[in-house]
Amino acid sequence: MLKLNNIEVRYANVILVLRGITLEVKSGGMTAMLGGNGAGKTTTLKAISGLLHTEEGKVTDGSIEFNGEIIHKLSPEDIARKGIIQVMEGGRVLEHLNVEENLMAGAAVIPSRATIRKDMEMVYHYFPKLKELRRNVSGYISGGERQMLGIGRALMAHPKLVLLDEPSLGLAPLLVKTIFEIVKKIKQNERTSVLLVEQNARAALSLAEYGYVIENGRVVLDGPAANLRENEDIKEFYLGLSTLGEKKSYRHIKHYKRRKRWL
Repeated sequence: MLKLNNIEVRYANVILVLRGITLEVKSGGMTAMLGGNGAGKTTTLKAISGLLHTEEGKVTDGSIEFNGEIIHKLSPEDIARKGIIQVMEGGRVLEHLNVEENLMAGAAVIPSRATIRKDMEMVYHYFPKLKELRRNVSGYISGGERQMLGIGRALMAHPKLVLLDEPSLGLAPLLVKTIFEIVKKIKQNERTSVLLVEQNARAALSLAEYGYVIENGRVVLDGPAANLRENEDIKEFYLGLSTLGEKKSYRHIKHYKRRKRWL
């Protein structure tokens, strides 16, 4: 469904952020993208969704294909109409609107809005809490509720591919588990493909079928999620486990970059 072919991204035609990213997302599948802060994960998602254009960034080399069509030169709204919807990190919402108005905003890219009420009920089915809060101003709901609203708003656009950026950011572990379970149900029931960006490697690799590890704007490792879960580098650098299954001390993890075998 989605192919990134050796793309490079620069900001203001000067700052090179992505240095030849190549990855694929299969139709109906979930792909995870792992990496630390500053690795280039969010920039990769913005390159796909077209949001780079709003930040003086652009794809300067390579190409991005969606269902066989080159899309990296299209505007964000045109890319959204093709079925690619990005859920921003931190559960960003239109704070001055209530929950239901936020959901309706998600349907703005749909040519016919005849099914909007049915779509709203679908979202409320996955997120019953949003139905309770539908008249509440979005700026006053909790972080977990904002994350649910961001995903729900994406569903209102009938997405073919959802770009999910750090859904666990700042949330309690129990709430993270709940949101990931709902995302899994949405993928299965709605046949929506998902590109999941996460620092929580354990959770991401338990959901995805395939994964990529990004460091310093490059893909340094990729493979089936089951294989990555057993990879000694992933265990050590992302799960904090030694080859014996023991927890690493913070002192060891702090200096992990010096010892990465893939660098």
